[in-house]
Amino acid sequence: MKQAIENIRNLAHEALESSQSLKEIDEIRVRFLGKKGELTNILKQMGSLSAEERPVIGQLANEIRAKIETEITSRISQLKEQELERRLREERLDVTLPSTRHPLGKQHPINQVLDEVKDIFLGMGFSITEGPEVETDYYNFEALNLPKDHPARDTQDTFYISDNILLRTQTSPVQIRVMERQKPPVRVIVPGRVFRSDAVDATHSPIFHQIEGLVVDKGVTMADLKGTLEIFVKELYGPETVVRFRPHHFPFTEPSAEMDIMCFECQGKGCSLCKGEGWIEILGCGMVHPKVLQNVGIDPDEYSGFAFGMGLERIVMRRYNIKDLRLFYENDVRFLGQF
Repeated sequence: MKQAIENIRNLAHEALESSQSLKEIDEIRVRFLGKKGELTNILKQMGSLSAEERPVIGQLANEIRAKIETEITSRISQLKEQELERRLREERLDVTLPSTRHPLGKQHPINQVLDEVKDIFLGMGFSITEGPEVETDYYNFEALNLPKDHPARDTQDTFYISDNILLRTQTSPVQIRVMERQKPPVRVIVPGRVFRSDAVDATHSPIFHQIEGLVVDKGVTMADLKGTLEIFVKELYGPETVVRFRPHHFPFTEPSAEMDIMCFECQGKGCSLCKGEGWIEILGCGMVHPKVLQNVGIDPDEYSGFAFGMGLERIVMRRYNIKDLRLFYENDVRFLGQF
């Protein structure tokens, strides 16, 4: 019986050495150590042994069982390591090869130019502020010297929510809010969305962006307004840009003007872009009306100021020579990817 147990040990060792899979190892375990395995069958014959032989054979059987179990564990570890090495070898990734390039998003052209405009005015000492898009009639009209019977209200095409609540038609209401909470000196720009009941076409949209500017202090003159805006335009469009100011009328500024830049397409000769005029309107401006200053508690005899407002989409269109405003809102990546 001792020799039979030794033979089981040798057979199990040879079988494990030649095994190539976890399935084979499990079959070897069942063959030698299972309930009906070869070692178990021999141990069932111990009843025929003498009292002196039983402990000797029992100890030997336990030692052989322990050795076979140890070899099984070791062989399983070896096969797992071999499998891992095989996978690492076959699934190796060459990190020196170029990867698949994924397209990156780009900043919208409106935001690109808005950031440039902000940088220009921040460099001149302006701060940036914002205000609510849903406004009261007072801030949007009355405080800006447009009483309820003022004819200019008819040209605003306003979206009214109620008799007194509306979607702001301009960013000018924010200048009233700024002057109410901050006494002079004031130097701010106000970018933001505005809303007007306009039909959508190549140059109009019911939702667009404006940038309002306001300066209030002692001794502010029209010369300060012209100098500030000339610096802004030359920084945005280039030092060769030529500007002109034309008299105009706005209820909240007096005197008022519109600023044009010489057409960059025809250099003032007249073309389809400038509609034959040689000049392109870019913004409206003027000295803050004394009544507007009085409405916010600022003495117009002691302080003066200027304000200006521009449509951001128009600025971007002239910056990149874009002829249809609708392109900004169609989200066509072929268009947006050009900037």
